[in-house]
Amino acid sequence: MKKMLIALSLSGALLGGSVAWAEEAVSAASTPSEDVTVVETAAASATNSELAAAPAPAEQAAAPAEEEVKLDTGDTAWILVSTALVLLMTIPGLALFYGGMVRKKNVLSTMAHSFIAAAIVSITWVVIGYTLAFGQGNAFIGGLDKIMLSGITTSALTGTIPEILFVIFQMTFAIITVAIITGSIAERMKFGAFVAFITLWSVIVYAPITHWVWGGGWLGNDGALDFAGGTVVHINSGVAGLVAAYMLGKRMGLGRESMAPHNLTLTVVGASLVWVGWFGFNGGSALGANGSAGYALVVTQVAAAAAAISWLITEKVVRGKASVLGGASGAVAGLVVITPAAGFVTVGGALAMGLIGGVVCFWGITALKRALKADDSLDAFGLHGVGGIVGAILTAVFASEFIMGEKAPTDMLHQLWVQVEGVLATIAYSAVLTFIILKVIDLVIGIRVANDDERMGLDLSQHGERVE
Repeated sequence: MKKMLIALSLSGALLGGSVAWAEEAVSAASTPSEDVTVVETAAASATNSELAAAPAPAEQAAAPAEEEVKLDTGDTAWILVSTALVLLMTIPGLALFYGGMVRKKNVLSTMAHSFIAAAIVSITWVVIGYTLAFGQGNAFIGGLDKIMLSGITTSALTGTIPEILFVIFQMTFAIITVAIITGSIAERMKFGAFVAFITLWSVIVYAPITHWVWGGGWLGNDGALDFAGGTVVHINSGVAGLVAAYMLGKRMGLGRESMAPHNLTLTVVGASLVWVGWFGFNGGSALGANGSAGYALVVTQVAAAAAAISWLITEKVVRGKASVLGGASGAVAGLVVITPAAGFVTVGGALAMGLIGGVVCFWGITALKRALKADDSLDAFGLHGVGGIVGAILTAVFASEFIMGEKAPTDMLHQLWVQVEGVLATIAYSAVLTFIILKVIDLVIGIRVANDDERMGLDLSQHGERVE
């Protein structure tokens, strides 16, 4: 809890623009900057989560040249492909998935959210996001040594791949995290406010949490398991989306007017692209063309399939029909749940996690959504927030020595606490900082469109275009 409170103290430093102040505030809990270097010290088989581990001892760094890690062209080729697959998840995958579920008058604005997220976050990531996430720093935030990718040459390595490739691979994670949030704000947020929000959020919220888990920060050092982004991506975005939904308020006419999806064909196509792209998301997080990547692909497929089936069965029992939208949503739920565990569990574990995830996420978008009384338009929290929490916790339960070898947790209860600690820290930090960012933007320019603009539809009112 002390670390969680210290982490929240970063909000003042980040909003005030002083990284130096933040480092002083946590100096007592910090590790020396040289202890969080990730470039050229990661093992050839390093995963996203293993980048957060402590680096090799000094004597290893001074090992003979023949023992030094070298660039592997096979690993590099796989991460090149994985990078493209993860970007495919957002554009066009998530854009189509979300775009099909809104009313016709808002389809362009909804798809634009994912498209613009790709543009904005690409810039914030290379300017300052990457260095705050993976630069030399302390246990809570990276330093400014890699601002504007300073010092990253074509020969610099992260594990066995070029560091510059690692930069863009991680950029695609940041992009989809921001894009997921847009499912909660659809059909009622000002476009200018949206641009301001994602610019600040990607730097102030996403980058520090990434550092905690994968950049040498305190969660990774505590032993938190997050193979490909259960906390960093899904809990983070889901919680931010829920907070945004509360602050924006409910859509006009919700519960009184029909808000049925205008084109579920787009949604199914989008969900299919997201499913395919997830192979790069989870498989690429092995950071190599190896057995770990292969196993990640298999368990990803199994969990998605199992969750789709369990969702459809649950929906049939509860509602009397198994819907196509339900099948697509169930598959996404399974993909989310397996993400933190993809490199740590067996096929049996993935099957169990998928079956559980489908049922729990169905509950998340129905009973829990009603209880929370938030207009989470496209269920970003119900799918990604709830699924991320379930996946992070179940990772401790199903982490297997068969897959992880000597790196497997030896005490499940201790590992369960570490996972819960990561979940709670992510929820607290994301919720508080998201609220502050949106509150400031609301005071300056407002975050919700006018009533007349909302009735007209955001396609026309915000972009001057519409779908005929």
